[in-house]
Amino acid sequence: MIRVLNFFCVALMGLSILGLYHVSERTRVAEMQLAKVDRQITDTKSGIGVLQTEWARVAGPARIQELAQRGGMSDTSSVELSSFNLLPHRADAPLNNSSVRNANAEAPMVQPTLTPQPISVRTGF
Repeated sequence: MIRVLNFFCVALMGLSILGLYHVSERTRVAEMQLAKVDRQITDTKSGIGVLQTEWARVAGPARIQELAQRGGMSDTSSVELSSFNLLPHRADAPLNNSSVRNANAEAPMVQPTLTPQPISVRTGF
């Protein structure tokens, strides 16, 4: 009886060792994957920093102004519209209280109709 009990204890010890080894290997693999993802995150963050720097250079107001002047664009239209005296008054608005401004549309409500559909029954006998 003692031998049988010793055999089961040794077998249980061996199974627990194998189980712990399996958990250890899974932990090691998970740590390697975590390190890989951490490196990818670091690379992506550095790439984002480079892109932000490039965007600041490309979208800078001085560069936009230079490109506009080189392309023959000027800001005279914004100067012309910058005066409040040139804007129409509320009472002079073209669509104020007109039929176009107050137009609305209503769709008629359609009642659904149910029609009976024939049912065909096929038997495989």
